[in-house]
Amino acid sequence: MARRTHDYDEDDVRVRPGRRGSRPRTRRRPAHENASPGFVIAVNRGRYRCLVDPGTPGERFVTAMRARELGRKGVVVGDRVALVGDVSGDPDTLARIVRVEPRQSALRRTADDNDPYERIIVANADQLVIVTALADPEPRPRLIDRQLVAAYDAGMDPLLCLTKADLADAGPLVAEYAPLGVPYAVTRRGEDGELRRDDLDELRRHLAGRTSVLVGHSGVGKSTLVNALVPDAERAVSDVNAVTGRGRHTSSSAIALELPGGGGWIIDTPGVRSFGLAHVDPEHVVNAFEDLAEGAAERCPPHCDHLSEGCGLDGWVADGHASRARLDSLRRVLASREGEPE
Repeated sequence: MARRTHDYDEDDVRVRPGRRGSRPRTRRRPAHENASPGFVIAVNRGRYRCLVDPGTPGERFVTAMRARELGRKGVVVGDRVALVGDVSGDPDTLARIVRVEPRQSALRRTADDNDPYERIIVANADQLVIVTALADPEPRPRLIDRQLVAAYDAGMDPLLCLTKADLADAGPLVAEYAPLGVPYAVTRRGEDGELRRDDLDELRRHLAGRTSVLVGHSGVGKSTLVNALVPDAERAVSDVNAVTGRGRHTSSSAIALELPGGGGWIIDTPGVRSFGLAHVDPEHVVNAFEDLAEGAAERCPPHCDHLSEGCGLDGWVADGHASRARLDSLRRVLASREGEPE
Protein backbone atom coordinates (compact mmCIF):
# COMPACT_ATOMS: atom_id res chain seq x y z
CA MET A 1 0.00 0.00 0.00
CA ALA A 2 1.27 3.43 -0.94
CA ARG A 3 2.14 5.65 2.05
CA ARG A 4 -0.18 8.63 2.33
CA THR A 5 1.50 11.97 2.29
CA HIS A 6 0.32 15.28 3.67
CA ASP A 7 1.50 18.83 3.28
CA TYR A 8 1.45 20.45 6.74
CA ASP A 9 0.48 24.09 7.18
CA GLU A 10 -0.35 26.35 10.12
CA ASP A 11 -3.84 24.84 10.45
CA ASP A 12 -2.25 21.59 11.59
CA VAL A 13 -0.58 23.26 14.57
CA ARG A 14 -2.89 23.54 17.55
CA VAL A 15 -1.99 26.05 20.24
CA ARG A 16 -3.95 26.07 23.47
CA PRO A 17 -4.97 29.67 24.11
CA GLY A 18 -4.29 31.29 27.45
CA ARG A 19 -1.86 28.61 28.62
CA ARG A 20 1.69 29.21 29.81
CA GLY A 21 4.27 27.45 27.72
CA SER A 22 2.70 28.21 24.35
CA ARG A 23 5.43 30.75 23.74
CA PRO A 24 8.43 29.24 21.91
CA ARG A 25 11.27 28.39 24.26
CA THR A 26 14.93 29.11 23.68
CA ARG A 27 18.13 27.96 25.33
CA ARG A 28 19.74 31.31 24.68
CA ARG A 29 20.14 33.52 27.71
CA PRO A 30 20.68 37.27 27.83
CA ALA A 31 24.36 38.22 27.94
CA HIS A 32 23.78 41.06 30.39
CA GLU A 33 26.81 42.82 28.99
CA ASN A 34 25.97 46.00 30.89
CA ALA A 35 25.55 44.27 34.27
CA SER A 36 27.25 45.90 37.24
CA PRO A 37 30.14 44.01 38.88
CA GLY A 38 29.69 43.13 42.54
CA PHE A 39 31.39 41.35 45.41
CA VAL A 40 29.23 39.23 47.76
CA ILE A 41 29.98 40.16 51.38
CA ALA A 42 27.11 38.44 53.21
CA VAL A 43 24.31 35.92 52.64
CA ASN A 44 21.12 35.86 54.69
CA ARG A 45 17.99 33.82 53.88
CA GLY A 46 18.21 34.07 50.13
CA ARG A 47 19.31 37.69 50.09
CA TYR A 48 22.83 38.69 49.11
CA ARG A 49 24.60 41.79 50.34
CA CYS A 50 26.91 42.96 47.57
CA LEU A 51 29.49 45.69 47.19
CA VAL A 52 28.84 47.06 43.70
CA ASP A 53 31.54 48.67 41.56
CA PRO A 54 34.17 47.95 44.24
CA GLY A 55 37.27 50.11 44.17
CA THR A 56 35.58 52.96 42.30
CA PRO A 57 34.23 56.31 43.58
CA GLY A 58 30.71 55.02 43.01
CA GLU A 59 30.98 51.83 45.10
CA ARG A 60 27.86 51.10 47.14
CA PHE A 61 26.09 48.30 48.97
CA VAL A 62 23.22 46.59 47.18
CA THR A 63 20.81 43.85 48.28
CA ALA A 64 20.16 41.23 45.61
CA MET A 65 18.51 37.89 44.95
CA ARG A 66 19.53 35.08 42.61
CA ALA A 67 18.07 35.25 39.12
CA ARG A 68 16.14 32.19 38.00
CA GLU A 69 18.51 31.70 35.09
CA LEU A 70 21.32 30.77 37.48
CA GLY A 71 19.58 27.45 38.05
CA ARG A 72 21.12 25.50 40.91
CA LYS A 73 24.40 27.37 40.88
CA GLY A 74 25.10 28.55 44.40
CA VAL A 75 26.32 31.98 45.46
CA VAL A 76 28.60 32.32 48.49
CA VAL A 77 30.50 35.04 50.31
CA GLY A 78 33.52 36.09 48.26
CA ASP A 79 31.89 35.46 44.89
CA ARG A 80 32.37 38.01 42.14
CA VAL A 81 29.00 38.48 40.48
CA ALA A 82 27.16 40.49 37.84
CA LEU A 83 23.97 42.32 38.84
CA VAL A 84 21.06 43.86 36.95
CA GLY A 85 17.89 45.61 37.96
CA ASP A 86 17.89 48.26 40.66
CA VAL A 87 21.54 48.55 41.66
CA SER A 88 21.17 52.00 43.20
CA GLY A 89 21.56 50.68 46.73
CA ASP A 90 18.58 52.76 47.89
CA PRO A 91 16.50 51.38 50.81
CA ASP A 92 13.91 48.71 49.90
CA THR A 93 15.41 48.08 46.45
CA LEU A 94 16.37 44.66 45.13
CA ALA A 95 18.74 43.72 42.32
CA ARG A 96 19.27 40.35 40.63
CA ILE A 97 22.45 38.29 40.42
CA VAL A 98 22.56 37.03 36.85
CA ARG A 99 26.09 35.67 36.66
CA VAL A 100 28.75 34.25 38.97
CA GLU A 101 32.22 34.88 37.62
CA PRO A 102 34.75 32.01 37.54
CA ARG A 103 36.18 31.35 41.00
CA GLN A 104 39.91 31.60 41.65
CA SER A 105 39.59 29.42 44.74
CA ALA A 106 36.88 27.72 46.77
CA LEU A 107 37.18 26.62 50.39
CA ARG A 108 35.14 23.43 50.77
CA ARG A 109 34.22 21.03 53.52
CA THR A 110 31.80 18.15 54.04
CA ALA A 111 29.65 17.59 57.10
CA ASP A 112 31.71 14.47 57.89
CA ASP A 113 34.09 12.12 56.13
CA ASN A 114 31.28 9.89 54.83
CA ASP A 115 29.23 12.73 53.35
CA PRO A 116 29.51 12.81 49.54
CA TYR A 117 28.14 16.37 49.33
CA GLU A 118 30.75 19.06 49.63
CA ARG A 119 29.82 22.57 50.64
CA ILE A 120 31.59 25.71 49.49
CA ILE A 121 32.16 27.97 52.47
CA VAL A 122 33.89 30.91 50.80
CA ALA A 123 35.07 31.76 47.28
CA ASN A 124 38.06 33.69 45.94
CA ALA A 125 40.06 33.90 49.17
CA ASP A 126 43.83 33.42 48.99
CA GLN A 127 44.69 32.84 52.66
CA LEU A 128 43.18 30.56 55.32
CA VAL A 129 43.75 31.84 58.85
CA ILE A 130 43.43 28.92 61.28
CA VAL A 131 42.59 30.50 64.63
CA THR A 132 43.52 28.31 67.60
CA ALA A 133 43.50 29.12 71.29
CA LEU A 134 46.52 27.96 73.29
CA ALA A 135 44.28 27.44 76.32
CA ASP A 136 40.61 27.75 77.33
CA PRO A 137 39.82 25.78 75.17
CA GLU A 138 42.86 23.55 74.63
CA PRO A 139 44.34 23.29 71.09
CA ARG A 140 42.96 20.56 68.83
CA PRO A 141 45.87 19.60 66.55
CA ARG A 142 43.86 17.13 64.52
CA LEU A 143 41.31 19.80 63.62
CA ILE A 144 44.20 22.12 62.70
CA ASP A 145 45.59 19.37 60.45
CA ARG A 146 42.27 18.95 58.70
CA GLN A 147 41.95 22.68 58.11
CA LEU A 148 45.47 22.69 56.66
CA VAL A 149 44.39 19.94 54.25
CA ALA A 150 41.41 22.08 53.20
CA ALA A 151 43.72 25.04 52.58
CA TYR A 152 46.15 23.01 50.45
CA ASP A 153 43.28 21.46 48.51
CA ALA A 154 41.84 24.91 47.76
CA GLY A 155 45.21 26.35 46.72
CA MET A 156 45.17 28.80 49.62
CA ASP A 157 48.10 29.83 51.80
CA PRO A 158 47.62 28.81 55.45
CA LEU A 159 48.39 31.01 58.45
CA LEU A 160 48.27 29.85 62.07
CA CYS A 161 46.87 32.46 64.44
CA LEU A 162 47.52 31.39 68.02
CA THR A 163 45.39 33.27 70.54
CA LYS A 164 45.44 33.56 74.36
CA ALA A 165 49.23 33.37 74.61
CA ASP A 166 48.88 35.11 77.97
CA LEU A 167 47.44 31.81 79.27
CA ALA A 168 49.90 29.31 77.73
CA ASP A 169 53.21 29.14 75.88
CA ALA A 170 52.96 29.14 72.08
CA GLY A 171 56.36 27.43 71.65
CA PRO A 172 55.31 23.75 71.63
CA LEU A 173 52.54 24.24 69.06
CA VAL A 174 54.75 26.42 66.87
CA ALA A 175 57.44 23.71 66.94
CA GLU A 176 54.89 21.03 66.00
CA TYR A 177 54.06 22.79 62.72
CA ALA A 178 57.53 24.18 61.94
CA PRO A 179 58.41 21.27 59.55
CA LEU A 180 55.44 22.21 57.36
CA GLY A 181 56.71 25.77 57.02
CA VAL A 182 53.36 27.26 58.06
CA PRO A 183 53.70 30.94 59.06
CA TYR A 184 52.12 32.00 62.33
CA ALA A 185 51.05 34.99 64.40
CA VAL A 186 50.51 35.05 68.17
CA THR A 187 48.12 37.28 70.14
CA ARG A 188 47.68 37.84 73.87
CA ARG A 189 45.87 40.24 76.16
CA GLY A 190 47.70 42.97 77.99
CA GLU A 191 47.19 44.10 81.56
CA ASP A 192 44.23 46.21 80.47
CA GLY A 193 42.45 43.10 79.14
CA GLU A 194 42.71 44.22 75.51
CA LEU A 195 44.67 42.47 72.77
CA ARG A 196 48.20 43.82 72.62
CA ARG A 197 48.73 46.36 69.86
CA ASP A 198 52.09 44.97 68.72
CA ASP A 199 50.53 41.51 68.27
CA LEU A 200 47.70 42.99 66.20
CA ASP A 201 50.18 44.95 64.08
CA GLU A 202 52.08 41.74 63.32
CA LEU A 203 48.82 39.99 62.36
CA ARG A 204 47.84 42.92 60.13
CA ARG A 205 51.11 42.52 58.23
CA HIS A 206 50.10 38.95 57.37
CA LEU A 207 46.63 40.11 56.27
CA ALA A 208 47.61 43.20 54.30
CA GLY A 209 46.51 43.19 50.68
CA ARG A 210 44.93 39.74 50.88
CA THR A 211 41.48 38.16 51.18
CA SER A 212 41.73 35.98 54.29
CA VAL A 213 39.22 33.53 55.75
CA LEU A 214 39.18 33.02 59.51
CA VAL A 215 38.25 29.50 60.66
CA GLY A 216 38.32 27.83 64.05
CA HIS A 217 36.07 26.08 66.54
CA SER A 218 33.91 28.01 68.97
CA GLY A 219 35.56 29.88 71.80
CA VAL A 220 39.01 30.37 70.26
CA GLY A 221 38.60 34.13 69.97
CA LYS A 222 37.76 34.72 66.30
CA SER A 223 35.14 37.35 67.02
CA THR A 224 37.46 39.10 69.46
CA LEU A 225 40.10 39.27 66.73
CA VAL A 226 37.62 40.57 64.17
CA ASN A 227 36.39 43.30 66.51
CA ALA A 228 39.98 44.37 67.17
CA LEU A 229 40.92 44.40 63.48
CA VAL A 230 37.69 46.02 62.28
CA PRO A 231 36.28 48.11 65.17
CA ASP A 232 32.96 48.69 63.40
CA ALA A 233 32.34 44.96 62.93
CA GLU A 234 30.57 44.46 66.29
CA ARG A 235 30.74 40.68 66.07
CA ALA A 236 29.13 38.97 69.06
CA VAL A 237 31.52 37.48 71.61
CA SER A 238 30.65 34.67 74.05
CA ASP A 239 32.32 33.09 77.05
CA VAL A 240 33.74 29.58 76.98
CA ASN A 241 32.04 27.00 79.20
CA ALA A 242 34.40 26.26 82.08
CA VAL A 243 33.39 22.56 82.15
CA THR A 244 33.32 21.61 78.47
CA GLY A 245 35.78 24.19 77.14
CA ARG A 246 33.31 25.06 74.39
CA GLY A 247 31.67 28.32 73.45
CA ARG A 248 28.52 29.20 71.55
CA HIS A 249 28.58 29.71 67.81
CA THR A 250 28.70 33.48 68.13
CA SER A 251 29.09 34.04 64.36
CA SER A 252 26.03 32.53 62.69
CA SER A 253 27.01 33.24 59.10
CA ALA A 254 30.05 34.18 57.03
CA ILE A 255 30.65 37.86 56.41
CA ALA A 256 33.38 39.74 54.52
CA LEU A 257 34.81 42.84 56.19
CA GLU A 258 37.23 45.32 54.68
CA LEU A 259 40.25 46.08 56.81
CA PRO A 260 40.59 49.78 57.68
CA GLY A 261 42.63 51.68 55.13
CA GLY A 262 41.64 49.38 52.27
CA GLY A 263 44.45 46.98 53.08
CA GLY A 264 42.59 43.75 52.38
CA TRP A 265 39.54 41.75 53.45
CA ILE A 266 38.86 39.28 56.20
CA ILE A 267 35.98 36.81 56.08
CA ASP A 268 34.69 35.66 59.44
CA THR A 269 32.98 32.26 59.47
CA PRO A 270 30.84 30.43 62.06
CA GLY A 271 32.70 28.25 64.55
CA VAL A 272 33.01 24.62 63.47
CA ARG A 273 33.33 21.45 65.54
CA SER A 274 34.33 19.27 62.60
CA PHE A 275 35.83 19.66 59.15
CA GLY A 276 34.91 16.82 56.80
CA LEU A 277 37.38 16.09 53.99
CA ALA A 278 35.58 13.47 51.91
CA HIS A 279 36.16 15.53 48.76
CA VAL A 280 39.94 15.94 49.03
CA ASP A 281 42.40 14.24 46.67
CA PRO A 282 45.70 13.46 48.49
CA GLU A 283 47.67 14.66 45.46
CA HIS A 284 46.28 18.16 45.95
CA VAL A 285 47.79 18.19 49.42
CA VAL A 286 51.18 16.82 48.37
CA ASN A 287 51.40 19.32 45.51
CA ALA A 288 51.52 22.11 48.09
CA PHE A 289 55.00 20.87 49.12
CA GLU A 290 57.41 21.33 46.24
CA ASP A 291 60.24 19.34 47.86
CA LEU A 292 57.96 16.30 48.26
CA ALA A 293 55.70 16.72 45.21
CA GLU A 294 58.63 16.17 42.85
CA GLY A 295 59.47 12.90 44.58
CA ALA A 296 55.84 11.76 44.49
CA ALA A 297 55.71 12.37 40.74
CA GLU A 298 58.97 10.50 40.07
CA ARG A 299 58.84 7.57 42.48
CA CYS A 300 55.33 6.88 43.77
CA PRO A 301 53.11 4.25 42.12
CA PRO A 302 49.84 5.39 40.54
CA HIS A 303 47.13 6.40 43.05
CA CYS A 304 49.59 6.29 45.95
CA ASP A 305 48.04 7.55 49.18
CA HIS A 306 51.54 8.30 50.56
CA LEU A 307 50.65 6.45 53.74
CA SER A 308 50.95 2.82 52.67
CA GLU A 309 53.98 0.57 52.16
CA GLY A 310 55.63 1.15 48.79
CA CYS A 311 55.33 4.93 48.84
CA GLY A 312 58.27 6.40 46.94
CA LEU A 313 58.64 9.35 49.31
CA ASP A 314 60.60 7.21 51.80
CA GLY A 315 63.37 6.70 49.27
CA TRP A 316 63.16 10.34 48.20
CA VAL A 317 63.84 11.43 51.79
CA ALA A 318 66.54 8.79 52.28
CA ASP A 319 68.37 10.25 49.27
CA GLY A 320 68.43 13.65 50.96
CA HIS A 321 65.88 15.52 48.80
CA ALA A 322 63.69 16.44 51.80
CA SER A 323 63.72 16.06 55.57
CA ARG A 324 62.18 13.14 57.47
CA ALA A 325 60.44 15.58 59.83
CA ARG A 326 58.69 17.25 56.91
CA LEU A 327 57.52 13.93 55.46
CA ASP A 328 56.29 12.76 58.88
CA SER A 329 54.33 16.00 59.29
CA LEU A 330 52.83 15.69 55.82
CA ARG A 331 51.75 12.12 56.54
CA ARG A 332 50.17 13.17 59.81
CA VAL A 333 48.17 15.79 57.92
CA LEU A 334 47.15 13.24 55.25
CA ALA A 335 46.19 10.72 57.93
CA SER A 336 43.82 13.29 59.42
CA ARG A 337 41.57 12.64 56.39
CA GLU A 338 40.84 9.15 57.71
CA GLY A 339 38.11 8.49 60.26
CA GLU A 340 36.04 10.92 62.28
CA PRO A 341 37.29 14.43 63.04
CA GLU A 342 38.55 15.06 66.56
